[in-house]
Amino acid sequence: MMRILVLPFLLIAGGLHAQFDSTVYKLAQTIQASTMHDHVFTLASPEYEGRETGTEGIRKAAVYLANQIKADGINPVPGDTNYFQEVSFSSIKWSNLSLNVSGVAMEHMRDYVVNPQLFPITPETLDITSLLFLGYGIDDPLYSDYNGVDVKGKNIVIYNREPQASDGRYTITGTNKASAWTEDVTKKINLARDKGVASLWIIDNQFKDRLTKYKRAVMGGENLMGDPKDLLNNLIPVFFISLTQDERILGQKFRKIQKLKYKIDQTGKPYKATIQGDFHWSGTHEIKTTHGANVMAYIEGMDPVMKQEVVVLSAHYDHLGKRGEDIYFGADDNASGTSAVLEIAQAMAIAKANGTGPKRSVLCILMTGEEKGLLGSQYYSEHPVFPLANTVANVNIDMIGRLDAKHKEGNYTYVIGSDRLSTALHQVNETANQTYTHLQLDYTYNADDDPNRFYYRSDHYNFAKNGIPAIFFFSGVHEDYHRPTDTPDKIMFDKAVTIAQLAFYTTWELANREERIKVDVVGRN
Repeated sequence: MMRILVLPFLLIAGGLHAQFDSTVYKLAQTIQASTMHDHVFTLASPEYEGRETGTEGIRKAAVYLANQIKADGINPVPGDTNYFQEVSFSSIKWSNLSLNVSGVAMEHMRDYVVNPQLFPITPETLDITSLLFLGYGIDDPLYSDYNGVDVKGKNIVIYNREPQASDGRYTITGTNKASAWTEDVTKKINLARDKGVASLWIIDNQFKDRLTKYKRAVMGGENLMGDPKDLLNNLIPVFFISLTQDERILGQKFRKIQKLKYKIDQTGKPYKATIQGDFHWSGTHEIKTTHGANVMAYIEGMDPVMKQEVVVLSAHYDHLGKRGEDIYFGADDNASGTSAVLEIAQAMAIAKANGTGPKRSVLCILMTGEEKGLLGSQYYSEHPVFPLANTVANVNIDMIGRLDAKHKEGNYTYVIGSDRLSTALHQVNETANQTYTHLQLDYTYNADDDPNRFYYRSDHYNFAKNGIPAIFFFSGVHEDYHRPTDTPDKIMFDKAVTIAQLAFYTTWELANREERIKVDVVGRN
């Protein structure tokens, strides 16, 4: 029987250091290329059809993963009889959408835009004979368009942003810096809803940016978690009007509205006006609900007190599925990370079977819906099986089996997020690498101004945004990224094993150190 001796990380002049622990090292050697090879070649085989969430292919993958976890002697989470956390989400797009103003048809995504995810399911038609112009739609102690105005049941039209004089000074702040009324348009939308407004029409000088932001949602390419009826029917209809088309929509009162806006900007006083017209809108939400499952393996901690805390190890196992006859196999993205989590879970289970498992509990989650917008991890963060307050950290693995254009050899990994919330997490990983794996740790994509925004694009982010320190291991984008050519024969398994072993060492230390790591970084998340 193997006895695992856990030696503490030692604070020595110059930083954190650890003594080489041969028993922990031997445990990490159970993470093997041959087993990862078998997992990747199975998950990225034609039988699994690219593992798109909601398809038969990913259901087969979930069963395969659960069977592997069970075969390794790992339990489901307490109280569950299987290894699945069921997840449902919906995609929503428009059908039969039209807007006519005084008999003239307006073109969606050119003259105006309505986001189906920010629009109530009912009513499906609106017939409006007048709009109330209400300045900027602000209600603030320093400036209010609503003061003394009864807007309940009325349809109002406003400008986005806030009053600003020709010298650049904003009325509300008294400086050249805008207030939150400019930065967050939802503040105005929620205010109008709370005031009982029937519909809100926003003349938008950021219309092109709005189109870019809403394009995916309008086309049905974004997904919502939960019941659409519950999510949408607490909203009011909101229309964003192109600044270049507001004259067509507002008609003869267009010039008057422009003059009133100018007076508001210069005087800091609100003005209102009524716009007569014939506005007819109709549209139907087309809703598709998709079902999936996160697959979970639970290694209960050995310490009677510390086991109440949990370290989450994660990777997503879904991919893009099929497009016509082409299968997007997703070998690197992310059968590679999935196989790593399976191997790390098995190593933890071996230690537990030997009576020397981790002190804290370790929850391994193989996420669904990552390619749909990090939906599996979003669902877990909103419905955690262990309180988020008891979650010490998240170690996330996504795409570790290939090279990117920057690197010629495989002895590297990108590390993202390790120091965004906790300096201790960063040091734990650095020390584990110095002691055992000796990889080149590349922090390029951890920069706050990374144009790729990888920090926000994998499942760790749904932990980080909830204040849980998270670290993300990644090998970068290669020429087969999100293509049918991301096949298992191209995976560098020795490289993937070394990164998986580093993730194991880091997870092991997080689960065994006497004090849990602390959140001590502000402003980088």
